[in-house]
Amino acid sequence: MSIAKVLKRTFVTLFILALIIVTAIILAVRAWVLPDYSKIGEMKDEAILAGRMADSFPAAADPYFVEMDKGVLKHENADIDVFKHWAEVLKIAPDEVRQAAIKGQNSWIVWTGGNDRFWDEMANKYTFGTYDLLKILSSHPSQGYGRDTRWSYLGLVNEPCFEKATEPDEYGLWLDKRIVDPDNGCPEDPFADAEKYPGVAIGARGKNIPVGSFYGEPSGIVGLRLFPNPNFDEAAAKKWKEGQASGKNNDGYYTNPDFYYDKELVRPYRVGMSCAFCHVGPSPVNPPADPENPKWSELNSNPGAQYFWVNRIFFWDNEPRDSGNPHMPAKQEHNFIYQLFHTNPPGALDTSLISTDYINNPRTMNAVYSLGSRLLPTLRWGGEQLTGDELDNKQFNDYPQTNELGAFWDKSTGQIKTARVLKDGADSVGVLGALNRVYLNIGLFSEEWLTHFYPVIGTQKITPIRIADAQKNSSYWNATEDQTADMAIFFLVSASPDDLKDAPEGENYLSEDNDVLDRGRIVFAENCAACHSSKIPESPPESGIDTGECAGGGNGANYRKCWDKYWEWTQTDEFKEKMKKLVFSEERDETCPEGKDPFLCDNFLSTERRIPVDLLQTNACSPLATNGLKGDIWDNFTSTSYKQLPAAGELVVHHPVSGEASTFQPLGNGRGYTRPASLISLWSTAPFLLNNSVGHIEYYEAAEDAYGNYSGAAGEYAYEKSDYSHEGKGYQHMYPDTYQKAYGGVDPYNPGVSSRMAVFYDSINKMLNPDQRRMDGETATPVPGYIYRTTAASCVKIPAGYIPGAKTFGGLLNWIAPWAFEKNGDFKAGPFPEGMPVNLLVNTKIIPDHDEEMGFDHLMKLARLGLDFLSVAKELGGTCTPEELVTPAVKAHAKSVFYNSNLVNSLLNLSKCPDYVVNRGHYFGVELSDDDKQALIAYLKTF
Repeated sequence: MSIAKVLKRTFVTLFILALIIVTAIILAVRAWVLPDYSKIGEMKDEAILAGRMADSFPAAADPYFVEMDKGVLKHENADIDVFKHWAEVLKIAPDEVRQAAIKGQNSWIVWTGGNDRFWDEMANKYTFGTYDLLKILSSHPSQGYGRDTRWSYLGLVNEPCFEKATEPDEYGLWLDKRIVDPDNGCPEDPFADAEKYPGVAIGARGKNIPVGSFYGEPSGIVGLRLFPNPNFDEAAAKKWKEGQASGKNNDGYYTNPDFYYDKELVRPYRVGMSCAFCHVGPSPVNPPADPENPKWSELNSNPGAQYFWVNRIFFWDNEPRDSGNPHMPAKQEHNFIYQLFHTNPPGALDTSLISTDYINNPRTMNAVYSLGSRLLPTLRWGGEQLTGDELDNKQFNDYPQTNELGAFWDKSTGQIKTARVLKDGADSVGVLGALNRVYLNIGLFSEEWLTHFYPVIGTQKITPIRIADAQKNSSYWNATEDQTADMAIFFLVSASPDDLKDAPEGENYLSEDNDVLDRGRIVFAENCAACHSSKIPESPPESGIDTGECAGGGNGANYRKCWDKYWEWTQTDEFKEKMKKLVFSEERDETCPEGKDPFLCDNFLSTERRIPVDLLQTNACSPLATNGLKGDIWDNFTSTSYKQLPAAGELVVHHPVSGEASTFQPLGNGRGYTRPASLISLWSTAPFLLNNSVGHIEYYEAAEDAYGNYSGAAGEYAYEKSDYSHEGKGYQHMYPDTYQKAYGGVDPYNPGVSSRMAVFYDSINKMLNPDQRRMDGETATPVPGYIYRTTAASCVKIPAGYIPGAKTFGGLLNWIAPWAFEKNGDFKAGPFPEGMPVNLLVNTKIIPDHDEEMGFDHLMKLARLGLDFLSVAKELGGTCTPEELVTPAVKAHAKSVFYNSNLVNSLLNLSKCPDYVVNRGHYFGVELSDDDKQALIAYLKTF
């Protein structure tokens, strides 16, 4: 055979082989990226599979939580004005209003809708061992926290009528112990009654473990409920017992990583999560005497989890830095996954963390205040058009107890007048639809939900979960829909403002100078009310602001034109004069109590009109969120009007390394806007901005470096004025210098009045004086704020138990790639340098949005990024032990390799949100005189 023929045959063979390999890669990528369409719309929830229909999950009417929420739902309050008012509006009896509200309160606090299945899967499959609610519920001696420090360290609310575990239970778990003492306010938990509220009998339930209640059992943390795990059959129980025995004290679940770092681990319990987990908090006007042991009367359902530490809750195996060596990184601070969670300030959470949109977006836990006042202005500005699957959302008209609120919905046209809950104003389908969507987002009907995306890390094409499929295949969904009308009534009657004057010693913080307060009113009317008042003067008829294409707010394709008309008018003397008359008006209706400023009565203190981010100049990542776009996961829960919104204007963003400014044009179709926050009870809700970035002290830094010495300004809220103290009880005492310098000695994570006021004063001054905000200091050219950065050299780490085959082939993997695998199969990548911009890595757009093409250019960028990442990871070397990561040589090498590589540019080229400065913007009022600023602050304290 000639050489030519041999070469030809070799070439053909290699070509065919290459074609086969490329085809196999394409098919493999396609199989990974595309969802399993055969499952979508066909999955059934556990309740349906067990033969349970929605009517077998009735809302509980037990008045167990009536001491909460200022006691408004107590029987002796049945005749108060709020029930009479809403009885008149809803055309039902006052006690029917109260009973509906009790059901709504119960649903808010204990109804989990079967999501215990989801949170169990999150622990096993999707978070690589970092997230485990059963560990968060525990007080094992090996942990860095327990019930006695749960508030101060985790920011979670301890449930009354429990005590700390001092020994393990039958499964070796150190869970809180229930106290049953009816004479002292601790009766049996009524919702755990398995006869009254029979659970769903599936799997092992009813065999070797109880079926339990469909509300589960109380856990010791408000918002978390314990359910028997249906997968805990006899074989699983045996394996659990063996695993526990692998620990020194029969506690392998807490002490043996080889046992608990296992994606096949079956725990005795699954943990369900209710809305209360992220929304119940200490009452601002009746704060707990002891935050670690609150009474029900000291808790409210609506303020939001303002002290919730995401990095500590979502990464269970952690503890604080050593107070004797505070510059040494804490346990797990060297794990990049921890660093991602650490970007969430207390009280903020990226609600798209699970159904990821490739943008790290910590946002404050929403407070729910004055729902009635919130609904009224929607009749003027809240018009949204619903079409297609959006029409499947339930409305007030669908339920007899709320049917009289029918003016908000026109079924014949599909037009809804609605408030908006999400920060970007996306959930625009009605209040009930917004409530129902939240349950999906915390795991209800996860059987279907998880077919539409790959949790946390993404990499799968996202498809919308359809309401019609949930109604067909989920009894839990249908039961939830039937309960949210009562939840709405609950908030209509209970979510009243928390006025500073009603708080302990609150009057001490209020100005008695009427001239100052009057000046504050004027400053507010001229500078703030256009966005932060639901009471707005009627616009001139000829302006077109509220007529024609701009009627109902003009939401839709022409919204920017309508907004610009409105904004231009609000800057005129005509508007400001009319606004001042409203602010000083003495007109008072029958629902406005004596002693309350008439302007503040029934004022939601927000227009809820979407504001373009180019006007706000705040961090763009929240308004660029994409889960509500057409074809995305929340497609059914956003209006057609939202999906037609035009693009915001061009933005200025800054390079996270050089600091160099550049321009960025965001896309539209829903992106680019923020709903203005309500200022109700503003004194109690600091820090500020939608991500809690203004006024949040970085507890790993010295205060004088991060903020400047602020003790003089905060001094009027000195520590000795605190209505209570838990100095030395939790972890506040570990960083006394930091707190002293920033807040005049007051613990900012104590929910007492003096602490709230210190944080308020610090935060509001930084809002009005941006030069006092925390600055980055890491970029070559200064940027106008700070950037989320790692606080230590860190590696991406995944235990072998979560990687198929890694335990078996760990030695081989280590031989092939010692920079990526340990001999036991654990994966590692890094170390990434201390100070690396976190969002540079996590904002990477793996898959384009539905209104973008997956073109050749994007694929080439992904390929380049993959090659650059592998090259850098190999050169970094995988030196990821805690001992290695603190050595100067390793830290210097990580910094040199990372910043001298092309990886930074590759990541920037694929960044979905290239805006890295998180505390910039909202510069309204900056040019005011110091006297006007202080007058405005004095007035804001009365909100």
